[in-house]
Amino acid sequence: MSRITFELPEHFVFATEMQVYISHVNQGGHLDNAQLLTLVSEARVRFFRWLGYTEGNVAGFPIVVGDLVAQYKSEAFHGETLRVDMVPADFNRYGFDLVFRMSESGQGREVARGKVGVVFVSKADRKVAPVPEAFRERLREATQA
Repeated sequence: MSRITFELPEHFVFATEMQVYISHVNQGGHLDNAQLLTLVSEARVRFFRWLGYTEGNVAGFPIVVGDLVAQYKSEAFHGETLRVDMVPADFNRYGFDLVFRMSESGQGREVARGKVGVVFVSKADRKVAPVPEAFRERLREATQA
């Protein structure tokens, strides 16, 4: 089976840091793959909070994750602080990809990279909804500051 490869963009607009807790580590002594997704999900929540939203109300619409790609680059260990950089990319009618790079803060060693496919949905019928223009405008304001 061929490996997933994923190219990163040149710049990111948001960054957050979080520590690897013992509960994030598996029996191999490194960051568990399921816990990587938990950390990426926390970073995604922080990204939307940075813009002034919750995931349940992004300019009047909830969001859901439509897909996710992750490529591991190195191990992460208990006690390390991880930096997660994010940038929205590849907008379509109903959402966008939230590209991430996770690295160990002290040395800058890359741990993982990938993207989360974010989809807007209608509260009324839980079907896909167009990206709200108010969200696009808020994103423009935040990234030009």
